Amino acid sequence: MHVAFVSMETAHSADRRGLERARRTARLLADRGHEVTYLCAQWWGGDAVPTFEHEGIEYRRVTREPAEGAFAARLPTALWRAGADAIHAVHGPPRHVAVAEKVGTMLRTPVLVDWFGDGASEPGSQARAASGGDLVTVPSELIRTRVREHGADDGSVRVVPESIDLETIREAPADDRFDVVYARRLDEHANVGTLLLALAERRRRDWSAAIVGDGPERAAVEQAARELRIDDRITFTGSLPERERVSIYKGAHVFAQTASVEQFATELLRALACGCLGVVEYQADSSAHELVEGVDRGRRVTSPEEMAEVITAAGNVPRREYNGAFERFGHEAVIETYVDCYEEIRSERGLF
Repeated sequence: MHVAFVSMETAHSADRRGLERARRTARLLADRGHEVTYLCAQWWGGDAVPTFEHEGIEYRRVTREPAEGAFAARLPTALWRAGADAIHAVHGPPRHVAVAEKVGTMLRTPVLVDWFGDGASEPGSQARAASGGDLVTVPSELIRTRVREHGADDGSVRVVPESIDLETIREAPADDRFDVVYARRLDEHANVGTLLLALAERRRRDWSAAIVGDGPERAAVEQAARELRIDDRITFTGSLPERERVSIYKGAHVFAQTASVEQFATELLRALACGCLGVVEYQADSSAHELVEGVDRGRRVTSPEEMAEVITAAGNVPRREYNGAFERFGHEAVIETYVDCYEEIRSERGLF
């Protein structure tokens, strides 16, 4: 199958999780023998080079620089020249999604809109993007609800979660230095304070913790740990490669998820697959609680005191280094879900 991705920005030019999701999806499709064309603003060098082959994906220049108006104007021609079997529009500037949907109708090419939830939001502009495609894919029920609020029909929105590398999880050695782990970008939504207060409640007990990640709030988090007099038992690792993070999760007993905003809690998912007991503080703007609903090694809490109690009780839960219950989130399973979505919307249009 030939899939044309549409996104002015890419993970190579902008730091956004929705763009990284698109890059991963495109790469996994290419790895499985599908033809993938990525229509975007140029992010590679060479003014005279309109296309660039990378990771099995053909990136095609629509504009030389990211310019929303010019990109929207030139996108119809780029899509016509691509001649794809399906269009995968990455939610970002709503105008680009709307253009992709309109061109798809003209070309009789089905359009899937992948809506991660961290794209640009222009007042009053999201309804067209939410309702014009053949199918909208989202990472969680939280984002599904928001897309429906923008006017999408319930039956046209499908949850396709983030995927993880199960092979790395199986093969990575366990690093058992820490009992409790937190991992996320340390920004204004990190909300590490809940975990610090919970650990301070257990000051008289024996424990060690790791806070994995970096960001603008790291200094403030380290200062809070000092003020609570628990900094000598917490290691701030900074950002780590995936394999090193997985090793820490496999050796830890508890993974704490407290962020106030999370479209999909990927690090929590990795930790659960690594056998951790996942402790999630419920947050209205986070989907993390969805991953532990009905899961025997998942707990939900609403306060630092409850989190401290769960961490203490975790001592009675046997340690594990792999949890097969999360294999449905592996790369293979999730990319097949995307392929099923493409085939479904092609079939609905009478294309086989």
